[in-house]
Amino acid sequence: MKVYKTEEIKNIALIGSAGSGKTTLAEAMLYESGVIKRRGTVETKNTVCDYFPVEQEYGYSVFPTVFNVEWNNKKLNIIDCPGSDDFIGGTITALNVTDQALIVVNGQYGPEVGTQNCFRYTEKLKKPVIFLVNELDRDTCDFDTIMTSMKDIYGSKCVEIQYPVATGPNFNSIIDVLLMKKYSWKAEGGAPIIEDIPADELDKATELHNALIEAAAGNDDALMEKYFEEENLTEDEIREGIRKGLITRSIFPIFCVCGGKSMGVHRLMEFLGNVVPFVSEMPKVSNAAGEEIAPDVNGPTSLFFFKTSVEPHIGEVCYFKVMSGSVKVGDDMTNADRGSKERITSLFVCAGANRQAVDVLNAGDIGCSVKFKDVKTGNTLNDKDCDNKFNFIKYPNSKYSRAIKANSETETEKMMAALAKMRQEDPTWVVEQSKELKQTIVHGQGEFHLRTLKWRLENNEKIQVNYIEPKIPYRETITKMARADYRHKKQSGGAGQFGEVHLIIEPYTDGMPDPVTYKINNQEFKMNIKSKEEIDLEWGGKLVFINSVVGGAIDTRFMPAILKGIMERMEQGPLTGSYARDVRVVVYDGKMHPVDSNELSFMLAARHAFSDAFKNANPKILEPIYKLEVLVPADYMGDVMGDLQGRRAIIMGMDSEPGYQKLNAQIPLKELSSYSIALSSLTGGRASFSTEFLEYRLVPNDIQQNLIKEHEAEAEED
Repeated sequence: MKVYKTEEIKNIALIGSAGSGKTTLAEAMLYESGVIKRRGTVETKNTVCDYFPVEQEYGYSVFPTVFNVEWNNKKLNIIDCPGSDDFIGGTITALNVTDQALIVVNGQYGPEVGTQNCFRYTEKLKKPVIFLVNELDRDTCDFDTIMTSMKDIYGSKCVEIQYPVATGPNFNSIIDVLLMKKYSWKAEGGAPIIEDIPADELDKATELHNALIEAAAGNDDALMEKYFEEENLTEDEIREGIRKGLITRSIFPIFCVCGGKSMGVHRLMEFLGNVVPFVSEMPKVSNAAGEEIAPDVNGPTSLFFFKTSVEPHIGEVCYFKVMSGSVKVGDDMTNADRGSKERITSLFVCAGANRQAVDVLNAGDIGCSVKFKDVKTGNTLNDKDCDNKFNFIKYPNSKYSRAIKANSETETEKMMAALAKMRQEDPTWVVEQSKELKQTIVHGQGEFHLRTLKWRLENNEKIQVNYIEPKIPYRETITKMARADYRHKKQSGGAGQFGEVHLIIEPYTDGMPDPVTYKINNQEFKMNIKSKEEIDLEWGGKLVFINSVVGGAIDTRFMPAILKGIMERMEQGPLTGSYARDVRVVVYDGKMHPVDSNELSFMLAARHAFSDAFKNANPKILEPIYKLEVLVPADYMGDVMGDLQGRRAIIMGMDSEPGYQKLNAQIPLKELSSYSIALSSLTGGRASFSTEFLEYRLVPNDIQQNLIKEHEAEAEED
């Protein structure tokens, strides 16, 4: 393969909802560009892009797959992305390292929630968009209805470059209103017949051609001026207007394809090669310091590693984008994230599992390498004249969690190593070893996402594991004031132990004034504050610790031990053993012994006194509440709302947008445990949701009693 300059490289993400036919279309693109001689199919498990065993097992793309084609002396790096919302991380990764999005629309359903999710990410990342309406040969395909929906959702920026003469089983021809030609195919596909537009389609084609010219002219002042004067533009001028409109997201061209029969794909490739902007024409990426880094071949070399795959007989294959400069075999580089030195021992460009060795890759290009010592997904390698670091990829919060345990305790360490390795392949698999819950938790984007992880552990790593529902990180707090004292006294020969602590606890809220007096059981306690500590607890909330001891009843040197004893009990609340939070403790009196008092004595006394007071302060259990946003087709809104109300959710509002409804709610984490499965079942997989932690709130009394009983039963078993 020749060495391509930055101004000859185009990076493209192939995205869309599940089942829209992206992998089949990718196969057709590889075939049309001559990379492969025969097209594979998902059903026969021989496509270039879905080459991992788990993808062939499920018939779904799981990982984003990089492939490249050479077209008209230009290099197109294309990343075929998974369509399922469970694997949205692949789409986000691809959009961040490419400059153009091809959004594939399912010809049976038109724009789905998954389509809109993809579009929202392109909007957020300011990426150009081309829509491809695929599977036009399906019985239920209605192109006119799809166009109406798309223009309702995405606005007047949607501009048809092509439209089909007929859809369904009779689909075999399209009208191209940029070239003003008709493309026709035999039933099995093959090379198109290109001819003039027939008379019965000419009026419609002319109307769409004029609309395309107007849309293209609107992106360039000189073109607009010419359009006003002559009411026409040449083909090259239309292409230039479209190209400029793509860069500014002022136009969303729409193409027609049938990936399964390779109809319209060759024409699409021509457009990608001729019109889509090059890397050098797109906005610059900023490094972690906020500095814009141009894809300049003469600049210092920086490589950003965006993907890792672990492949049999090879090990880790690390995929990167050349952010600046150029990289060649034998270069010595430094890992900006880990401080280690690395040598580039090999360079490849790839098409799925097929790799072709190259000697050099220039700024903007995408490639891969192997045999690194210490390179992980998200790392940056720099040459000696550069200190760039890139962290621009931001992934969504997890939506589905399960506790995981190896069937055999002896394989726990092996399981953890495998999980760490797999997270390099998909950063949206998050592994947490929870000290609080005493569980290993794996978080993902949905049930299918974690089912895939389990399949890989059991089939690739030969580690049998079980999933169980994770415990909920409840919190405990108090709702009223209480007083307690405790004397720790122990004498067993030699030096004894003695410490006595008197304290008052009460609920704490930010900004509350310092205490002056307390009245408990008709007895008044005046406070004389000697010191105060506000401790931000690592599990949320605060502990405020006040020393109000007068007359030297307790020496100041014992206060840290008293605080330590209280903190130990804050880590294990009396109701369910959960962390406690938002408590103010005032130590106002006590006693000590000139010989037997020590730190241990006061720590134990404080722990018991605090525990007794906490139990008498009307303790309550708090549960985590999450903000929930659901995107759902309007037809399913009633079912989704009914399900949420049965999950103790509070509906905060609804927005109606073209093609779908957006529902906002607040819901307890406990009720989110199986929500991804329920939502998929209710809507046939056509809805999606996102969550974000909001706050802790009191649980209802009946649930609190059940939680206490469960904790007591577990304690008895232990």
